[in-house]
Amino acid sequence: MYDLLVKNGKLVTPDCIYETDIAIKEGKIAAVLEPGIELEAMKVIDAQGKYVFPGAIDTHAHLNDPGYEWREDYEHGTAAAAVGGYTTVIDMPLQNEPAMTNAGIMDKKLAKVGTNAYTDYCFWGGLIPDNFDDLKELDKKGCVSFKSFIGPVSPDYSSLNYGQAYEAMQIIKEFDGRVGFHCEDYSIIKWQEQRMKKEGRMNWRGFLDSRPVIAEMVATVDMIEIAKATECKIHICHVSSPDVAQKIKEAQEEGYDITAETCAHYLSLTEDDVIAKGPLFKCAPPLRTPEEVDRLWKYVEEGVFSGIASDHSPCSYDEKYNEILGNKIGNVFDVWGGISGIQSCFQVAFDEGCVKRNISPTVLAKSMAYLPAKAFGIYGKKGDIKPGFDADLVILDPQKEWEITNDSLYYVNKISAFTGKKGKGLPVLTMIRGTVVAEEGKIVAEKGYGRFVKKNK
Repeated sequence: MYDLLVKNGKLVTPDCIYETDIAIKEGKIAAVLEPGIELEAMKVIDAQGKYVFPGAIDTHAHLNDPGYEWREDYEHGTAAAAVGGYTTVIDMPLQNEPAMTNAGIMDKKLAKVGTNAYTDYCFWGGLIPDNFDDLKELDKKGCVSFKSFIGPVSPDYSSLNYGQAYEAMQIIKEFDGRVGFHCEDYSIIKWQEQRMKKEGRMNWRGFLDSRPVIAEMVATVDMIEIAKATECKIHICHVSSPDVAQKIKEAQEEGYDITAETCAHYLSLTEDDVIAKGPLFKCAPPLRTPEEVDRLWKYVEEGVFSGIASDHSPCSYDEKYNEILGNKIGNVFDVWGGISGIQSCFQVAFDEGCVKRNISPTVLAKSMAYLPAKAFGIYGKKGDIKPGFDADLVILDPQKEWEITNDSLYYVNKISAFTGKKGKGLPVLTMIRGTVVAEEGKIVAEKGYGRFVKKNK
């Protein structure tokens, strides 16, 4: 007898959609069967008229735990992820206190967050100029990739210059790791910020002009070339521009192991929102034009992106609107940069892609589950609905209309640029390792159910 049977759903794979029943035993997919085959199970879930997706993987989230729990913590952040359809969250090493840059810090973080997670989770390891000797040990302990910046970053972290990036890639290549980059050229941005301030352009147009696409392009192309020279695997984080995506596609077509992600906000929001509404829509790279949003979807369809991430970067209301740690916000450059979206990304991507642009749901199964699992070394456990894989499923009702409200958010700080957005197609059930964790917008599992997931060896 099986533990659970999900019946009558439309299974969404990276390649096709077909009606099937899914049998689950001991937290794993046990069988994928044609409808009508009689099986005995202790529990049955009827998914009639709904899509059944493999659990989505958030390739880029800042859960701020430990150290900045007043912005976000594992309890609230993973609860929000589960409600939204992410079953595995890959957590960033910065905006932690201290940043997760060595094995000892990693052990302490695991002890702190493990009892609070609702979803499964992986770790990005930190990559800063003075921790090169710690990278191999972090890899051994299971980090799926290493995060660095080629551009300005918060005071509690450090960017790499191009020489340091070259050395780091040589080291990471030795143990077949992957390194992820926030690609915005440091010198362009710093000069443009000074220029905007000198010219008195302290408004939102000035902020957007301080981070032009060319800054993202220069850093991305340079990291691709260093990756080619070192033969190191790299991941380009939060791509905002279709022109940048084209450069990544060209490198992929040349046979280099270069992956990338975009984010739901780059696929749905625009610079017009920044200019009209301000602080909640500030992020880096910034939001782009409506025309660029439309063109970016082409690269999602073509499989360039191994992730439609949240880049969940939460903060307090005061950090967006009033003050930063007691200091009044003086201009747009001092406003906290980041969008909270881990609960909303799946439904926004489905509405913007599948509903508004008539893109097949298979594209989301590929870009939000299959390709991320492959890129970050957890495929076989995560990323697909096949026998032997973890039974991570998201049941989505394609007819269900929704509106995102602050009250519906599970975040510590219930604010988001997605608040007020309306659409169609909503995750109504999220299952992780055969257990229903979220249903109809509510958490129904016990805190601490989530497990740490290591990279495959």
